[in-house]
Amino acid sequence: MTGYDLKKLIQESSFLYWSGNNNQIYKALVELLNAGFVTNEVRHQDSSPSKKIYTITSSGLAELRKWVVAPPEPPEFKKTFLIQLAWADQLSPDELNVLLAGYEQEVRTQLLLLKGQAGIGNYVNEGNAKGINLWKLIHSNLISTYNNELTWLAELRHELDLT
Repeated sequence: MTGYDLKKLIQESSFLYWSGNNNQIYKALVELLNAGFVTNEVRHQDSSPSKKIYTITSSGLAELRKWVVAPPEPPEFKKTFLIQLAWADQLSPDELNVLLAGYEQEVRTQLLLLKGQAGIGNYVNEGNAKGINLWKLIHSNLISTYNNELTWLAELRHELDLT
């Protein structure tokens, strides 16, 4: 996998969050290389610039496994919308409806984007049935989260008599 492939994977993922730029990705790859967690091979191409292909080493896999089996952190719920909603008692019913409609549209848009990604199949673990299944289930979890948000919005509108 090249640094570009890694950046593309992160950008196209809905759950691999990182706001890093190319320089940060390549810096991290150099650190992994220096630590012996990856190797790299330069592939020369006739019509394009050379590519550095990074491959995880056995010690890199061991370090990854150590991280994967560590106790998971509790989920973080950072929704700016909830902070807005906490102070929305200041809004008129029309203003509140506009706020809710805007948020609902954002949720629906994200849901459509996620559903559109379902058939793309950009999985890190290509050729590994369990890995592919895990990525599909993660994708399903994200879709479920957005669907739940839409259900909650409908309940919110009902409770506030905004339906």
